[in-house]
Amino acid sequence: MNLFIKNMVSSRCKIIVEFELRRAGLKCTAIDQGRAIITGDVGLAQIQQAGIALLKYGLVLMDNKKNILVEKIKQVVTDLIFHSEIPLKTNFSDYLSNKLNLDYTYLANTFSDVQGTTIEQFIIMNKIQLVKQLLWQDELTLTEISWKLHYSSVAHLSAQFKKVTGLTPSQFKHFDFQNQSSFANV
Repeated sequence: MNLFIKNMVSSRCKIIVEFELRRAGLKCTAIDQGRAIITGDVGLAQIQQAGIALLKYGLVLMDNKKNILVEKIKQVVTDLIFHSEIPLKTNFSDYLSNKLNLDYTYLANTFSDVQGTTIEQFIIMNKIQLVKQLLWQDELTLTEISWKLHYSSVAHLSAQFKKVTGLTPSQFKHFDFQNQSSFANV
């Protein structure tokens, strides 16, 4: 049985999920981001107990099919952006359709209904988040970052970055974050 868990974003979340599932008497055979595979006899009371325990950590067991699909979409996108070194040979819409075996229009409409934003905006926000991390690490040039994240040009990356953060990548890189109090949306 698959349990889908919202807000699993780190290895610490996986440890918490495994601990709470075992504490509820559930045998967990695998955990990856957003999903746990449970084997053996599974009772509704055990799942409810685990769900209540996970809520303390901001983790939510999902039972709504649309919410589960949205979490799968998010997982595919974040895995591709943050964990893949392989250049994307196709566009995101085709990649998502193939990966999830569903029509992209259905995926996009479901995502928008549940999240209140588009898949494209979610992709952009995640790419910009990674650009910020890479700029802070100061190991890659902007050209290398642009290539790594499959932007058509450095100018495209810079324009998108400025639109989201209000700063150019070079301004962001040199911004003194320690001495700024209002820095919420950068």
